[in-house]
Parts: sequence; C-alpha cells; structure tokens
Amino acid sequence: MMFSKRWFIALCTFLALSVSIQAHALSEGDMAPDFTLKNMQGENLKLSEQRGNIILINFWASWCGPCRKEMPVLQKLEDNYQDLGVAVWGVNVEQENQAGKDFLADLNLSFDIFFDETNSLSETYDVKAMPTTVIVDRDGKVRYVFLGYQDGYEKKYAAAIKKLIRE
Repeated sequence: MMFSKRWFIALCTFLALSVSIQAHALSEGDMAPDFTLKNMQGENLKLSEQRGNIILINFWASWCGPCRKEMPVLQKLEDNYQDLGVAVWGVNVEQENQAGKDFLADLNLSFDIFFDETNSLSETYDVKAMPTTVIVDRDGKVRYVFLGYQDGYEKKYAAAIKKLIRE
C-alpha cells in the first residue's frame, strides 16, 4: 500500500510540474516579447524602442520557398506604409547565416534584416511555421499572427496594417 501511495504522490507532483512549466504560446493581444538584434548594417534595434510604430516581424529561412515569394511583398508593404509609421523586420532563423545572405543577394530589399543565430527569438515567439509573420501595434502588443504564406496574404497584411494605422 505504501508503494502505491508514493507512486500516486510522485505522479501528481510530476503532472503539476509539467503543467506549470509548459511554454506559453504567443497569442494575439499579448505584449510582444522585447528583443534587441543587430541588423545587417550593424545597427542594434530594440523592439520596445519602436513604440509608436507598427512593426511587422517576419521569421524566414533560406530553404523556404514561400519565404522567397513573400519577400518582395514585404518590401512593397514597407514602401507603401513606411511614411505612416510602419516598419518591416525580417528575422532569419538559421544558425548559419551565409545561406540567408545568399538568399537575399538578388532580392534588392531595403527593410531591416536580422539573423537569429541562436534561435532564441524564434523560440520566444513560438515560431512553428515558415514563414511566420507577427504584426505588433503601436503599443507593443501582438495584434496579428500569420502562419505560412500563400498568394493573397499581402491583402491580409495590408488590411491589418490599415486597421492599426486608423486606431
């Protein structure tokens, strides 16, 4: 009888601990986790210092076909809305960034590109799909999360941005 009582207590303790340490998935309405990364020009940018602006954070990888299709769309979004306080930040999630640099070579992008070589930021943002796009409002809250990319998503992005600009 003593063995089964100890087993039951151990099981309950294990279950309680495993529930309490589960990672919290990033959800719309959450404050966007703050981070500082160095862009390709060598400038450190900190998300919390961007309050007052709308930031579209796009997590991508060089091996991702939809990412390649999406990059020109992201550039157009920044071109169209930059004067209204919108910035696009592209975050490469690969630990070796040469493939990412090669990927970018012929794309002619001017928005900020970062390399998350340790994958700590993609883990913090609970990135599960390539690409993942997170739109952060002027107050620093996650307002939209888009998983993957398909033709037509640019309309969803533009609608989300326009809504946030009007707020």
